[in-house]
Amino acid sequence: MASKPPGSTRSRRTVIIADDEPSVRLLVQATIGADDYNVVEACDGDEAWSRIQEHGPSLVLLDIRMPGRTGLDILRAIRSDPNLAGTKVILLTASALASDMTAGLAAGADFYLTKPFSPRELLSRLDEALEL
Repeated sequence: MASKPPGSTRSRRTVIIADDEPSVRLLVQATIGADDYNVVEACDGDEAWSRIQEHGPSLVLLDIRMPGRTGLDILRAIRSDPNLAGTKVILLTASALASDMTAGLAAGADFYLTKPFSPRELLSRLDEALEL
């Protein structure tokens, strides 16, 4: 029987980080810890949708405004696909307008965080979304 590495208390789950800004993807990956998650990156909406379909992730961190498909388009596609029904989605975006937040939550986001984000809050929401 294989043992888990020291300090490992959870199985590796796939998390997709979809954001058109490389610095944001890097910061998110550093925040959540690549040792705890299988992290897959996407740099635009079309790549994000392709990676989501390919990997069937546990969680998607999704920017709203990206080239190609928007984050809200992708969120709606996730929610309408029976194979992805259990996927948790955190919108992580610079869109701080109340109308954007309302639209994101109405489309089915589990959480809505704005940039710049607090790493502590991101980790808290990620753990809450994955029910750890």
